[in-house]
Amino acid sequence: MKPVAVLCVVAASWTACSPAQQNEPRSHDDLANLGAHGDILTWTPAQQLAGYRNMNRIAPTRVIAAGGRPYPLPERPRDLSSVSYQVEGETFDLAGFQAYNRVVGLLVIKAGEIVFEEYDRGNTAETRWISFSIAKSVVSLLMGAAIREGRIESLDDPVAAYLPGLEGTPYEDVTLRNALQMASGVEWNEDYADPRSDVSTSRGTAAERIRFLGAKPRVAPPGDRFNYNTGETHLVGGVVRAAVGSDLASYLAQKIWKPFGMEADAYWQLVEPGGAEHGGCCISATLRDYGRIGLFALREGVLPDGTPVLPDGWMAESTTPSKSNDGYGYLWWLSHTGAYRALGIFGQAIFIDPEEKLVIVTHGAWPRATGKDLAAHRAAFFEAVTEAVAY
Repeated sequence: MKPVAVLCVVAASWTACSPAQQNEPRSHDDLANLGAHGDILTWTPAQQLAGYRNMNRIAPTRVIAAGGRPYPLPERPRDLSSVSYQVEGETFDLAGFQAYNRVVGLLVIKAGEIVFEEYDRGNTAETRWISFSIAKSVVSLLMGAAIREGRIESLDDPVAAYLPGLEGTPYEDVTLRNALQMASGVEWNEDYADPRSDVSTSRGTAAERIRFLGAKPRVAPPGDRFNYNTGETHLVGGVVRAAVGSDLASYLAQKIWKPFGMEADAYWQLVEPGGAEHGGCCISATLRDYGRIGLFALREGVLPDGTPVLPDGWMAESTTPSKSNDGYGYLWWLSHTGAYRALGIFGQAIFIDPEEKLVIVTHGAWPRATGKDLAAHRAAFFEAVTEAVAY
């Protein structure tokens, strides 16, 4: 573990130089108050640390049950302290990356073995940390599972075939493929810093969200224009729910979480108590289980016993650049190297490099939802780690 003082020197605005949990809310009432009176997009650093690891105590969630036989992660530690990279002509090392990007959990898995694992700011191997949009890539996996089972016939099916509330709206001609590629052509504002943006104002039940999206105007033909849209991944999640006749958390537990061997129960945030999961957000899981998601993808969706969960070639198809954005696939961010990433705001990431058999996971608490500087540090660090652990 790096001493807290290192973080305080490089990122002095990130709480005080004192133990991470000293002033955190402790009781259920304190956490409920945080959820009721604080917009998660504008939480303070202290609220981030308290809230991100306690979402099941703040918001309604559904359990993603683990199976009790964890996928093995043998350890072969490597010293990564000398890893360095440059951003804007300045050189940073491991500690510098962790400080600048407010990393509270870092895991590196090479060829199925943990070569590096570290926690900070009170997080531990048992901490369940919110994923934000990493959940989108998980929904992409569930879409593949539903296709493998024959519950969904084709990605060329219109979204409205599964969500009839969208008939007669701009989404009537949007296909599942269009939605997976964020290319519906329907207007949407994803500005996390704007309280009037669509991502900030689209609230309510699953049905209300469908009505909200259905009322948006069309600005481009389906498939032509990339526009990052969390709302549409709520629709994709709704399609999976309708197709399989189950909630997403239970389907994820059935198809991946239990049979692949996730170690701990996880939580998926709901849009309302007892209702549907956020299709575009908010699975809370341990660092190692996020790593296992990466390994599941590396294995092309094949379970330890050899059973395929995804259609043949699904991961290759999912990580093929779309016509509207050569850096995006089916809810996965793509790299020019062949690596791909599941990314969530405020510093959450699963980096997967099939050629290097490498998975890197970060739990973070960025000072802003997004930022070119923060993303540049992350990308450069991932590249440096890839080189450092190459055989």
